[in-house]
Amino acid sequence: MAPLPTWPPAMTEAQKADLAQQAATYALANGFTLLPVPAKGERVPAIPTQVITAPLSLLPTPFPRPAYVQAKSIQRVYNALYARVTLDWEFLDKIMMHVAPVDDFQAELWNRWKAIREEITVTQPVHLGIFRSDYLLHAHGNATGQKAVIKQVEFNTIAASFGALSQKASEMHRYLSEQSGYYNVHPQLRNANAFVDNHSLEDIAAGLAEGHQAYGSREAAVLFVVQEGERNVFDQRALEYRLLKNHDVRSVRLTFAEIAQRGQLDDDKVFWLDSPLGKEPLEVAVVYYRAAYTPADYTTSAEWDTRVLLERSQAIKCPSMALQLAGAKKVQQVLAEPGVLEDMLLGSSRPDVGFGVGSGSLTERDCAALRETWTGLWPLDSSEEGKKAYQLAREYPERFVLKPQREGGGNNIYRDNIPPYLAKLDEEDKAQPGEAPRREAYILMELIEPPQGVHNFLVRGGEGTPRLADVVSELGVYGVSLFGGKAVPVNKEAGTLLRTKGRESDEGGVAIGISSIDSPLLI
Repeated sequence: MAPLPTWPPAMTEAQKADLAQQAATYALANGFTLLPVPAKGERVPAIPTQVITAPLSLLPTPFPRPAYVQAKSIQRVYNALYARVTLDWEFLDKIMMHVAPVDDFQAELWNRWKAIREEITVTQPVHLGIFRSDYLLHAHGNATGQKAVIKQVEFNTIAASFGALSQKASEMHRYLSEQSGYYNVHPQLRNANAFVDNHSLEDIAAGLAEGHQAYGSREAAVLFVVQEGERNVFDQRALEYRLLKNHDVRSVRLTFAEIAQRGQLDDDKVFWLDSPLGKEPLEVAVVYYRAAYTPADYTTSAEWDTRVLLERSQAIKCPSMALQLAGAKKVQQVLAEPGVLEDMLLGSSRPDVGFGVGSGSLTERDCAALRETWTGLWPLDSSEEGKKAYQLAREYPERFVLKPQREGGGNNIYRDNIPPYLAKLDEEDKAQPGEAPRREAYILMELIEPPQGVHNFLVRGGEGTPRLADVVSELGVYGVSLFGGKAVPVNKEAGTLLRTKGRESDEGGVAIGISSIDSPLLI
C-alpha cells in the first residue's frame, strides 16, 4: 500500500481564495448545504429563507486506493453479519440482559421490543437496513509517509446520514478539478481516475425504493421520522426528491409528535397518516428513521409509545427495533470475541437471511476479512477479560477510548479522561450497592492512530475563509440490506462518505462544524 503524500501541495493565497469562491457557489447552487444555526433563543424556522454551505474541504484528501477498495469490498459481508444478528433473538437477548441493567435507553428499547414479541406475532418480518461502516486509517509507525491500514470505528444501523451530501462533495471536487485543474499544483489533482465515482445518494434512495417495492402498495409512501429543528434537512430532502424522480415513490417527513397526532393503525395493522390539508389518508410502506437513535428523541413515554405503534404496523422499518439493537457497541465487542463472528456467519444453527456474498455462500475468508479491520475490543464487566480491560484502562489510558451504547457522536471518553471517569463511576456504585457496576454500560476500544503529516484546507459551514488544519479522515461505507420474511433479499454496497476533521478533535460532528464533508483522492 503506497504511503500518503505530504498534503496539501503549495498554493498561493489567490489560488485558495478562488477555490473557496468556486466551492461555495457550487455548494449553494447544488444543495451541498445546511440550515444556519438559529440565533440564541430562536428555533430553526419552519419555512427556511437562508442556507449555508455544509462544512467542506477545498481539496479532496489523499486516501490509499487499496484501503478504499478493501472497505467497499467487505460491506456486503458486514450487511450479512448484521442481518443475521438481527434475526438471532437469543443472541441479542443474551447481550441485552447484561446491558439493560446499566443503560436505561437500551433497556427501554429492548423491553419494548420484547413486549411486542410476546404480545403478538411479528406483523412485519421484513427488515430494511441502511448501514454505514466507519473506518480510520491506522498507521504503522509515526513518520510522515508511513503505510496505513483501515480499522473499523463502528457499524451504524440507524440514521446513517450524509449519503446525499457525500455524493455532492465528490461531485464538487471533480468539478473543481475539471474547471480549474487545481492550478497544476499536484498531478493527482488532474488525474480523473483519482477521484471517486460516488453514487451514495442514488444508491440509498434505491434502497428505500426496494423496501417500498417489498411492501407491495404502489400508492403507499415512505415516512421519514425526523428530529424537530433538523438543520441537516437538505441531506434528507435530496433522498426524498430522488425517490420521487427515479422511483415514483412519495415521501412525508414528520416528528414523533406529529406522527402521534396524525397516525393510526387499522385492524389489519396498516399504518395510515391523516392529512391536515384535506387529502386522502396516506398509507405508510416504509418507516425511515433519521431520528430515534438518542435518548434526547424520547423526552416522554409518548415518543416510546409512538415508536411501538410504528413497530407493530405492517410498514417495513428502517431499522426495526431489533436491527437498532444489533448496532449497539456491546454487540460489536461480543462479535470480536474468539469464534463468535465465525459462528454467526457460518454456523448452521444461525438464522438464514437469504443471501451470501457474490455468487456463493459466506466463507472463512469472509470472516478473516472482517477481523482484519478490527482493533482491540474488551468488555468492562466482571469477567476475567473485563477485569483485565479495567486495569489496562486505568494504567495505560493513552491507548484507549471508552465507548457507551450510543449513536450520534459526543459520547466517548478518551485517553487521560478515562481513569477519573472510571473512578467517578466507581464512587456512584458505592452509593448504590448491589446494582450492576456502571462501567458495564461501556466497552473499551483500542485507539486507532491515523497517519501523520496530512493537512487540508477546511471551510466551516457559513464561513468563506479556509483554514489549514492537520487532519484525520474517517471513511464510511454505506450498505443496503433487505431481509426476513418472504421478501426477495437485497445485499448491496451503496457508496461512501469521507469526513475530515482537525486532529485536535476526538469527536467528529459535521453539523456543529468539527468535521468537513470531504472526498477521497485515491493514491
